[in-house]
Amino acid sequence: MKAMILAAGKGERMRPLTLATPKPLLKAAGKPLISYHLDHLRRAGFREVVINHAWLGDQIEETLGNGDQFGLSIQYSREGEPLETAGGIVRALPLLADDESDWFLVINGDIWSDFDLAQLIPPADADALLVVTHNPPHHPEGDFHLTDQGLLMDNGPDKVTFTGISLLRRCLFKGLTDRAGKLGPLLRNAMSDGRVRGLYHPGRWVDVGTPERLQALDSQLGRTESESHGRQ
Repeated sequence: MKAMILAAGKGERMRPLTLATPKPLLKAAGKPLISYHLDHLRRAGFREVVINHAWLGDQIEETLGNGDQFGLSIQYSREGEPLETAGGIVRALPLLADDESDWFLVINGDIWSDFDLAQLIPPADADALLVVTHNPPHHPEGDFHLTDQGLLMDNGPDKVTFTGISLLRRCLFKGLTDRAGKLGPLLRNAMSDGRVRGLYHPGRWVDVGTPERLQALDSQLGRTESESHGRQ
């Protein structure tokens, strides 16, 4: 199975940090955010990764290259002007899925998590598997309801937050162009048909959407690294 990292956004909430640096290359504990994803993918057994980019995308290619330094093979889906999430996936589909493997992993480039990607197994009775977690303080209302049967629904009590980590099936995008817009409406349509499963992650997850959250993650990871060195 191949993986895609969504990295085409302009990072407007991150300004002024993203005026000269694309958001995926902003650093936490001395390491670009996107590098954490690449390391996690390799450890989970992934070998082929597609990264879409637009804003300052040349910097991403120059930094990551063909993926050799991460033990991966990286291809790029160049958008020029950023497409919405579903549109970006549709543009990259020829690089992601084929008749032999119509499932692929998608990760938002502006998150950090300790979720083990090796846990993701395509469900036989759905077209999407979304990793969800507890609601952070900045998003207390959550996104979707996770039923006792493991299905995700648009409405319901005790909503949880979508982490931006998902397994998606190619049929979700059938007949769509790269002007398909956002991914959310596609997922909600599939939910109404009972075709989206959820996997709850009780561990650490950060939506690195603002300079303040980036700084908090930088401090958190820096402390973790210091503690691990102290134990050695």
